[in-house]
Amino acid sequence: MLKMIKKSKSSGVNKKSRYQFQVGNALLSITGIAILAATIFTMWTPANLFSNRMKNIYEIWQSQETYTVPTPTQSSPARIGIVAGHYGHDSGAVCSDGWTEAEANLTIASLVMQKLKERGYTVDLLEEFDSRLQQYKGLVLVSIHNDSCEYVNEGATGFKVAAQSAYPEKSDRLEKCMIHRYQTITDMFFHVNSVTPDMTSYHTFNEIHTDTTAAIIETGFMNQDEDILRNHPDLVADGIVAGIECYIHKENVPDNYLQDTP
Repeated sequence: MLKMIKKSKSSGVNKKSRYQFQVGNALLSITGIAILAATIFTMWTPANLFSNRMKNIYEIWQSQETYTVPTPTQSSPARIGIVAGHYGHDSGAVCSDGWTEAEANLTIASLVMQKLKERGYTVDLLEEFDSRLQQYKGLVLVSIHNDSCEYVNEGATGFKVAAQSAYPEKSDRLEKCMIHRYQTITDMFFHVNSVTPDMTSYHTFNEIHTDTTAAIIETGFMNQDEDILRNHPDLVADGIVAGIECYIHKENVPDNYLQDTP
């Protein structure tokens, strides 16, 4: 019985010691937290809120790179606009046999669209006053027209080009590309001095987005150039496509590209 009592007493002493130890640890923890909090609050005062130490910590945090996983998207092909002159509006020039400029323009424009699509471009075939022309955005836009069916003189043969862009270096490059490539492929002359205000101030130039470089081409005279325009529109389309790709790919155009023009 005595041994049991002593054992019980000893057990009570151990519990008391353990309790005191736990209380002591708790007090030490509370004291440590209080000291840490006091230190932080001492640092976090209006006077030194942006002290060098705090500022360095903030800058290090700000400088950490954020990595994002890109969302897979299917890249869309480059967009090109092709206007079939007079299409959807009027006939344009009309020849004695009923052949119209609008008809010739649409035939060539359709071939240009087909050839560009085969090369992987997204192509919009547009009417003369197409509503989509308002703020139209693309790599390039080309409007296809033709000159008169009436006989003027022996010099009324060949093509004309005028380009426009908010960035002159782009319109200059497009114009050079269109002239050189079209002339090379069709073997037609460029009428450098007969480009009209109707071309240089073409209405579409003021409708499309300023980031879109545009050109208007009169691919030939429907009188003296009838054979190539009517019977070989595929060749005409090749010349236009080559000019467009020359511009897009920033291909070289020789300095003497106007050498053989009348």
